[in-house]
Amino acid sequence: MREKIKGKKSVRYILISGLVVVLGGLWMAAANPDFALGRNLQILFNLFRELNLMYVDPVDPDKMLEDAAEGMVSRLDPYTELIPESEMSDFEIMTTGKYGGIGALIRKSGDYVMIAQPYRGFPADKAGLIIGDLLQEVDGKNLEGMDVADVSALLKGAPGTSVRLKVKKLLSGNVEEVVVKRERITISGVTYSGMVSDSVGYIAHSDFTEDCSSDIRNAFMSLQKQGMKALILDLRGNGGGILQEAVKILSMFVPKGTEVVRMQGRQKQSDATFITQNDPIDTEIPLIVLVNSTSASASEIVAGALQDLDRAVLIGQRTFGKGLVQSTLPLGYNAYVKLTTAKYYIPSGRCIQAIDYTHRAEDGSVGVVPDSLIREYTTARGRKVYDGGGIMPDIRIPTTYYSNFAIALYNNGFIEDFANEYYKKHREGIDVDTFKLSEEEYRDFVHFMNDKTVDFESETKEALDQLRKKAERDKYLDRIGDELTAIENKIQEDKQADLESFREDITRLIESEILLRYHYKDGVARHNLPTDPGVVEALKLLNDRVRYQQILSSQDTERK
Repeated sequence: MREKIKGKKSVRYILISGLVVVLGGLWMAAANPDFALGRNLQILFNLFRELNLMYVDPVDPDKMLEDAAEGMVSRLDPYTELIPESEMSDFEIMTTGKYGGIGALIRKSGDYVMIAQPYRGFPADKAGLIIGDLLQEVDGKNLEGMDVADVSALLKGAPGTSVRLKVKKLLSGNVEEVVVKRERITISGVTYSGMVSDSVGYIAHSDFTEDCSSDIRNAFMSLQKQGMKALILDLRGNGGGILQEAVKILSMFVPKGTEVVRMQGRQKQSDATFITQNDPIDTEIPLIVLVNSTSASASEIVAGALQDLDRAVLIGQRTFGKGLVQSTLPLGYNAYVKLTTAKYYIPSGRCIQAIDYTHRAEDGSVGVVPDSLIREYTTARGRKVYDGGGIMPDIRIPTTYYSNFAIALYNNGFIEDFANEYYKKHREGIDVDTFKLSEEEYRDFVHFMNDKTVDFESETKEALDQLRKKAERDKYLDRIGDELTAIENKIQEDKQADLESFREDITRLIESEILLRYHYKDGVARHNLPTDPGVVEALKLLNDRVRYQQILSSQDTERK
């Protein structure tokens, strides 16, 4: 019986391969005189046939062809990619910000997964699930050993359906059964909005998903009612998304009929010019946009267009530099390709693409746009701006980094676990505006870490190890070995010493995690804003309207 099945599979493979070869021959004839293209297609199809028939172990022809398709796009740019049917749901969530589920983030905790953050007002929150609750079963399926992605898939489902959970509750330690009714989860593009002074409003925008422009419009109108006379729009960490949403956001601040972005591709059908179609909310309100190195794509369209039109002052760091436009095209059988089809150009005419993917080195690596190709452009009022390297802010401020040791504590879950213990002991609540971790509470954290092993090696130690290896290879180690050992002893990782050296970073992370348990993510944002360097700089500028106007009228941006 087994041999008969194998025979049927072989016939199937031969038929598939034969069909592919015929199609390859037709394509080769159509491509004539491009012999190289036809030759490589023939080689590809012959390879597929031989692997199917002759490889020593069974192969999956469907997976091989999918891998071949992925290989076709692997050397183009990181944004062109195959989206098979199995990944379409994740792609839709990314572009729409909507899915059917319980509305909570989860993370690995030992052999199970834990609620890491319930979204305020969504099913998990309404069912009483809190940060630190341990999920043990989903609809009778034991979750022990399962990874986060697989558990997440079990929690998702059609809105209106229910999911039955077995949960070990953080506060009581009891195992309880919790039934959660799934809903259509819509993740707002506005992660926080509020007043940061009597007259200055603040809107944090995280991504350009479907209808996110409505979220910003609603936040803006609400802040106006609270007396807002100036706005800080925070696009830091915003990786972009839907281009049309960027145009709608720009239409709120510039006159109707303003050209804000243009697309130009290899094919004429990829060319397009986007002009604001709606009446603006306010074309005069002082506007500051916060950006950093992870502000990309649609974020750069908004920030760059507002800069080119002299409508806003940009504060922060140089943006990512993604000036490529992707179109999602059907391939049949519910598969798609997200294909780079054009570059976008903001009002001054500049393209801010920072990486040159068209000229790769022999090893396949790519480089940044060289200085010799960076060109100068002018804004509406004649200020100098430049292409080829992201958007340069009008006011540059240093990047704020957490120490690697503090990040290691967070990534290992120690800070979250300590915050859970704090939450269990302090059920009376904390004030979102005045909360500070006390000296005694930080000592509690140091004590909490006594028996914990931190999986961490500093970049300095890694560099020193590399230097020692190179010195040994170059036969310098006998001469400088003692000096390297002395340096190594000075920077030797010491957990207790690092807990003191990086106390400020660690304290900020602990405070944010504790606040998250009482006041959700908007409470964390509200608490941190008064000391946020970008917000502090923005408020300083808004209190100096002469300087604000001088920047918009005559200050050139830096070349790099």
